[in-house]
Amino acid sequence: MTKQEKIKELYKEKIGKLNRYNRAYFEKDNPIISDQEFDKLKKELLELAKKYPFLKKIQNLDTLVGSKPSSKFDKVRHSKPMLSLNNAFEKEDMLDFKKKINNFLNNKSEIQLSSEPKIDGISATLRYENGKLVYGLSRGDGVFGENITENLTTIKDIPKSLTNSPRVIEVRGEVYIGKKDFEKLKDKFANPRNAAGGSLRQKDSKETAKIPLKFFAYGIGEVNPKIFKKQTELLKKLKSWGFPINSNCKLVNSIGEVEKNHSDMEALRSTLDYDVDGIVYKVNDFNFQERLGSTSNAPRWAIAYKFSSVKASSKIKNIVIQVGRTGAITPVAKINPVTVGGVVVSNATLHNEDEINRKDIRIGDVINIQRAGDVIPQVVSVDKSRRNKNSKKFIFPDKCLCGSTTKKEISMTTKKRDAVRRCVRGYECDFIAKEKLKHIVSKDAFDIEGLGKKVIDNFWELKFIRSPGDIFNLDYKKIEKLDGWGKLSIENLQNAINKSKNITLERFIYSIGIRHIGQENAKILGSFFKKSEKFSELFNEKKRRDILINLEDLDGIGDTQIKSIKDFFSNKKNSQIIQHLISVLNIKNFQKIIKIGKLSNKNIMFTGGFEKMSRSEAKALAEENGAKILGSVSKKLDYLVIGNSKPTKKKIEKAKELKVDLMSEESWYNLLNR
Repeated sequence: MTKQEKIKELYKEKIGKLNRYNRAYFEKDNPIISDQEFDKLKKELLELAKKYPFLKKIQNLDTLVGSKPSSKFDKVRHSKPMLSLNNAFEKEDMLDFKKKINNFLNNKSEIQLSSEPKIDGISATLRYENGKLVYGLSRGDGVFGENITENLTTIKDIPKSLTNSPRVIEVRGEVYIGKKDFEKLKDKFANPRNAAGGSLRQKDSKETAKIPLKFFAYGIGEVNPKIFKKQTELLKKLKSWGFPINSNCKLVNSIGEVEKNHSDMEALRSTLDYDVDGIVYKVNDFNFQERLGSTSNAPRWAIAYKFSSVKASSKIKNIVIQVGRTGAITPVAKINPVTVGGVVVSNATLHNEDEINRKDIRIGDVINIQRAGDVIPQVVSVDKSRRNKNSKKFIFPDKCLCGSTTKKEISMTTKKRDAVRRCVRGYECDFIAKEKLKHIVSKDAFDIEGLGKKVIDNFWELKFIRSPGDIFNLDYKKIEKLDGWGKLSIENLQNAINKSKNITLERFIYSIGIRHIGQENAKILGSFFKKSEKFSELFNEKKRRDILINLEDLDGIGDTQIKSIKDFFSNKKNSQIIQHLISVLNIKNFQKIIKIGKLSNKNIMFTGGFEKMSRSEAKALAEENGAKILGSVSKKLDYLVIGNSKPTKKKIEKAKELKVDLMSEESWYNLLNR
């Protein structure tokens, strides 16, 4: 397995874990991990996305925002999505954040940031109309929240009415429980955050009223009319309306001020009566915020600078090999149980063969481990001073657990040999096949509740399921004879499986587990194929060649993805299994959400630098106005927008040959009325 493939596999596994924990916490009121463990898992996931930009193309991070609202409360769509925040973990991340802001805005001066402690509580939004509180929502999945108005109104910190407020304003903030108050409740809840979450989701608001919940306001959603120009102005106004505002908010400018503020706040952390896990830095100017906009899951104008991770040491008892669904061969250290950040762990990831060799990790070594977000901690270093003189260097196996020889492939992106070994047999390898099944039933794929990883392991051993198509042909009479399976649980499983037969094309494409094809790539491919019948032409070798050539014109689908699709469908067993799966499903045609604007249904490409805005901002504006951005010049292109600074002559010449309309930088500004 290559290093890039290993990273992608790890990234997807973490997404699956986070979704599972989200569901347990938000939907079932039954958290299965501590709040600290959850936050650190999210931290590691976002750290990967930050460190490896290519991950953004294979997995939509919207799932980080929360989980779908439960059936306990009415669901209400947020007027503006409650997005998650990207994370920073060190000075370089903050430098990168500031650099990206300046590049996007085409700005060379220092941009002022509002610094606000990141309270480790439960996010909520309060909607006021004509000064009266209309309703309050939980974050939910960021798009839909739960109507928990009655529970929120029990919090004394939340005003029921506002004086001289905009006609419509949504105040957003964090609900939390103070550390001292939690001491009286710690026998009932795992930690303060879970106590706040569980209390807010009580069906009886009288029970919620018994809990000493508090509230800090930190921002707004929808507001009409817009009366604020800066975040600092907003905070002052919120305070004048009676909302509690954190007293540790301040303005910072340079990276030096950012670092000092971060260090000072971390030192102050233990003295506060509420949990803080970092600092949120926001661009103070609302005009800049509006221009920067958001990605699919996070604003570009804000970031959470997290505090340091927790470390511990332990001894390696053994090193075992695991096989992922894409064939990744991953070494895992079995260690003496140790408590890290309040959680007892007994495994530590070793990442890959190169990592083991670089750190010279051996069985019997005493290692320093760090929980930087993963459920399985990572090894930071080896204490070689405590190494047994008779210890032997760990020899990484060159074969998969199935017995086949593994490969380290050449990355098409870096042109270097990847660090990760990989079994390339696909469904022919039982270990890969079983992991692929776990992916197919996962929340972001077919989402079959009741068919989790442990059930897949059990059904695999019993030979109830050996390929995806078997899921839809289960013998429920055999399942009835198993321990723990009653009529109700079997009926629920059957209903979940039947429900999953109806699946959208893009979700199906993601579900079948083609390497390098994540949710975003699957959407692009779904938009291209539109129907499952067209997608099925990939099974035909001749038609596949033509399709792969056409895929080169898709923005977001590169050589790596195209090769991966080719390899997947060139494998006969893969094709047989997926064709059988298609035969038992009802795959819905792709439905594209078209934004209406000045450039609706137009394909646009940019070349050269712009004077008033960055190319990134220009692309974002084009998409907001309904355009599709292409990555290469072709007959499908409607406009080639040419910046005044160093445009690519070859692109212009090719566009002229294909009679594509050329648009100057000045014409572009005129079109947008800028």
